[in-house]
Amino acid sequence: MDISSGEDSDISESEMEEYEDKYYEKLKNGNYKIKVSNEKYTCPFCPKKKKQDFLYKDLLQHASGVGKSNSDKRSAREKANHLALFKYLENDLRGTVGSSSSSAAAAEVEDPLSGCDHDEKIVWPWTGVVVNIPTQKLEDGRSVGGSGSKLRDELIRRGFNPLRVHPLWNYRGHSGTAVVEFRKDWPGLHNALSFEKAYEADHHGKKDWFANNGVKEGLYAWVARADDYKSSTIIGEHLRKIGDLKTVSELMEEEARKQDRLVTNLTNIIETKNKHIQEMEQRCSETSKSLEALMEEKDNLSQAYNEEIKKIQVSARDHFQRIFSDHEKLKSQLESHKKDLELRGVELEKREALNESERKKLAEELEENAVQNSALHLAALEQKRADENVMKLAEDQKRQKEELHNRIIQLEKKLDQKQALELEIEQLRGSLNVIRHMGDEDDMEVLEKVDASLKELREKEAELEDLEALNQTLIVRERKSNDELQDARKELINGLKEISTRSQIGVKRMGELDSKPFLEAMKRRYNEELAEERASEVCSLWEEYLKDPDWHPFKRIKLEGGEEYQEVIDDEDEKLRDLKDQMGIEAYKSVTSAIKEINEYNPSGRYIISELWNYGEGRKATLKEGVTFLLKLWDNAKRKRGMT
Repeated sequence: MDISSGEDSDISESEMEEYEDKYYEKLKNGNYKIKVSNEKYTCPFCPKKKKQDFLYKDLLQHASGVGKSNSDKRSAREKANHLALFKYLENDLRGTVGSSSSSAAAAEVEDPLSGCDHDEKIVWPWTGVVVNIPTQKLEDGRSVGGSGSKLRDELIRRGFNPLRVHPLWNYRGHSGTAVVEFRKDWPGLHNALSFEKAYEADHHGKKDWFANNGVKEGLYAWVARADDYKSSTIIGEHLRKIGDLKTVSELMEEEARKQDRLVTNLTNIIETKNKHIQEMEQRCSETSKSLEALMEEKDNLSQAYNEEIKKIQVSARDHFQRIFSDHEKLKSQLESHKKDLELRGVELEKREALNESERKKLAEELEENAVQNSALHLAALEQKRADENVMKLAEDQKRQKEELHNRIIQLEKKLDQKQALELEIEQLRGSLNVIRHMGDEDDMEVLEKVDASLKELREKEAELEDLEALNQTLIVRERKSNDELQDARKELINGLKEISTRSQIGVKRMGELDSKPFLEAMKRRYNEELAEERASEVCSLWEEYLKDPDWHPFKRIKLEGGEEYQEVIDDEDEKLRDLKDQMGIEAYKSVTSAIKEINEYNPSGRYIISELWNYGEGRKATLKEGVTFLLKLWDNAKRKRGMT
């Protein structure tokens, strides 16, 4: 029947309930075809859907999913149709579903513990007993029977889902009995009880087996309980080996305790993580404030440095200007003196017509004037060269001063062994400034002292550069040698990892947690299987603690007779104190030993690393010891090959 005829318009959300009741009545009256066969069904409201055939549970799931969908693509009419179909399948069609589909659906919704006495002792893990298995006798008198896998496959086909079937054998061969092992959870108990009820329904249960009613044919089976567990038969012996007697109430209480412990542990971990997050946020805030303060201080220092440089440049420019002005004055004075001498020469030439004695005197005076004039000319040339040299010297001094200032900044960052040379350079720089200020008194002497200071300064700088080159060469060689030694040590460690031998020299995993103390502590509280599980959980938790860089259970103590400090384990650390109280001193020693190794060998990464170790003396082995040990192993192997 086409449901869309005459009803093309959609409905509002408020009309959905009324529309659902309307189509529910139509479904009950048989207006729509739903059942195709005993196991196949179809959805009358999805005629265009590719998949038309459904199992009962699949159609039930389809109707529920569409009817309760929150998608806008589903119209209100479509949702109401499928809700009506879901209601019809649940209320009216469930009793008519075929035997296979109804039993499967019932198995899915049925409570696994329904119909079970919670205080009755049952063998756990859940186990079934099968007897009267057909056997055959061989010529030697021993009995043989079918394999357990065939019986297991048959039980699986019947829907009981056993894990395995274990036939029981004795000195006569196959005993004709077997035990069926089910899963340890509640669905496993449900399968075991269904297994028992199925055989009881066929009158092949436990009561039927022990009833005196003649010859028994076929298999008899039941769930193993206290009487089977305590019996002296081969069944009882096997049950005592593989299981224990427990009630459903005890298992439920134990499961509840595990759940509570898990919730408590997860709550503690969440609280710890939240605490760490808060600490990290606080540290980030403090670090941001510190960085802001440092950036402000850096800006202030940079501004002060720039202002100081400007002051130095202005002072140097003023000083050079004064020197240039002084030299200009001296030059003008020399020119004036030269003109005076030339005028005197002219006057002396006019007296040349005088008497002999006066002429001789005049010649002598002319000769003296010529000598003086030549001297003055040479002095003027020398003054001119001096002016040029002074200007060149001023430029050189300015450039050298800037270079000297940059070198001083670089030298201040060098090692302590260069401080003596830096002090001498500072002294030379001070002497150079003093000599410059003394230039007004005696210019030639100033120039000589400046040249001497510059020469000595260059010698010191050359000496410093040689020392720096030597220092860099030594550093490069040391680093290269250290890298080669570290590479050799790594190769030796990798080689010894592949050699499985217990000897004095070997490879130790630094920071690895020893799980034995935790297992021993848990064995004192739980059975062996539960102890291993709890020990594994606790070890995993403490391995996470060891990897956490924010956990640093150390304190600094001052050594006697000195100013040095040493880091030791903080016994007041909350985690370590709780560990010692709950798990004992051996587990405490295991954790403190691991955190000490991590703090010593890999404090930044906080992960396990391999190290060459001297187990005989309990210390880090030297490279020489490792190579000697490796050569010894090689000699032993070579001798063994020679013997063979």
